Amino acid sequence: MTKLHVSEMEDIAARHPEIFRTTFWARFRMPLIVLAAVLYGVYCWWFFAIGAVLGNANWSLAGTYLADWVSYEVRPEIRMDDHGTMKIVYPRFSPLGDNPNPDWLIAERQTVTRTIEVPAAARTTSPKPTTSFMAPGAALGSAAAEAVTTAPPATETRTEEVVTRAEVVMGRSTRIEVLPGEVTVQHGGERLRVAIDGRTVTPETQPLPQWATQKRPGEKVVLSFGIAGWAEIEGDEVSIRKRFLGWANFVFDTRSPFFDKSASEVFSLIAWGDRIDPARSNISLAWNNILYNSEWQHLDVWTKLLQTIVMAFVGTVLATLLAFPLAFVAARNITRSWISNQLTKRFFDFLRSVDMLIWALFFTRAFGPGPLAGMSAIFLTDTGTLGKLYSEALENIDDKQREGVKSVGAPSVAVKRFGVLPQVLPVFVSQALYFWESNTRSATIIGAVGAGGIGLKLWEAMRTNSDWENVAYMVVLILIVVFVFDGISNALRSRLIGRAHH
Repeated sequence: MTKLHVSEMEDIAARHPEIFRTTFWARFRMPLIVLAAVLYGVYCWWFFAIGAVLGNANWSLAGTYLADWVSYEVRPEIRMDDHGTMKIVYPRFSPLGDNPNPDWLIAERQTVTRTIEVPAAARTTSPKPTTSFMAPGAALGSAAAEAVTTAPPATETRTEEVVTRAEVVMGRSTRIEVLPGEVTVQHGGERLRVAIDGRTVTPETQPLPQWATQKRPGEKVVLSFGIAGWAEIEGDEVSIRKRFLGWANFVFDTRSPFFDKSASEVFSLIAWGDRIDPARSNISLAWNNILYNSEWQHLDVWTKLLQTIVMAFVGTVLATLLAFPLAFVAARNITRSWISNQLTKRFFDFLRSVDMLIWALFFTRAFGPGPLAGMSAIFLTDTGTLGKLYSEALENIDDKQREGVKSVGAPSVAVKRFGVLPQVLPVFVSQALYFWESNTRSATIIGAVGAGGIGLKLWEAMRTNSDWENVAYMVVLILIVVFVFDGISNALRSRLIGRAHH
């Protein structure tokens, strides 16, 4: 290969200048594309006020919600009374059960005897009415009025157990000591003492540590200890929120006889322990307690998840069965009728132009909440989409195979069966499988508007703003189902495509 001389190159450039002329677009295409992308990003940042949204976002609250997915809180409240003593109160549905006694809350108790003043109820006496000779049967005014006598207040002696000191261990370096009228907090080597008098909260040192906040003097003090939890100090009580990793009472709830027992204890009771319920075996009782766990509602969640799977499957199958014959009508090379082609294609456009969520809202109003509305929404949306894909696949087939079958005198049905279907059937089945896997996710979304399935239960859990661990549980189940169905769909599509190539 000889190298051209400079004069020869100049001669070629002079004779064919269009070859060496570079257009403006060719020279600055990439810089212009990058500049356009940057300008569009700046426009989106301004139009959607992303900076203001990020600046005003409550990141601590978002972190709390995220922590609620994988942890739970125990919420004791230490309340003060007017006698210089305290009592510890737990919520009605505490994860510790009806008789909580955690080792991280150390309480010093004593029995006291108190004399309490109990006012007696007012007693009313009705004297015998006196009648006047002028109006027989009429009661005299003063004599007929009710005489009310009020007994002097009585006293009652009561003996009760009270708390004189409480200490909450939040972590290795975090403790809260509560005494009547005083709270002492130790966290990360710092110490904060707060005085409370029933109405106001007064920290003894200012400024407060970074982990303590008080909006205005005298108001409550909020203590934040990160993943360990947080606490609030008010004038007459201290609210504790201690956080633990995991899902509380996931297997057995607090009403189950197996609650708060180790796995070995539960296995021992099931295997050879005496019957807890004479009417059934221990294993039957344990399984019943798991299914009807009041906190996690396993049976209801699994049933709703199965509804979601059935909704996706039935909706996809019905859409495939309807889109399959209509695609032959819509394909121009199969049905030689412009009117039929256009009407069918516009029908497909109408079905798929209305989003699945809109169809779900429509059918929820028509049929009421339930899986029928969800199946109908999937059916209509996928009929339009699959019909369009199937008709385009038919229009791109190789006519040689069809002409070969037609050349031997085969009828029209045989031509489609042996000349068309072998080319498009793997594509049809592959697309149907993909839509089945995709609709498993979509059925969750439309379920949130009342179309049945686990989506509605997921939305109900999110709406309470306190059951985020239940939300995480259902999200994990949905992910598992999607992963499994994705694997099955990919395997079937690979086999179909492989057979088609062979």
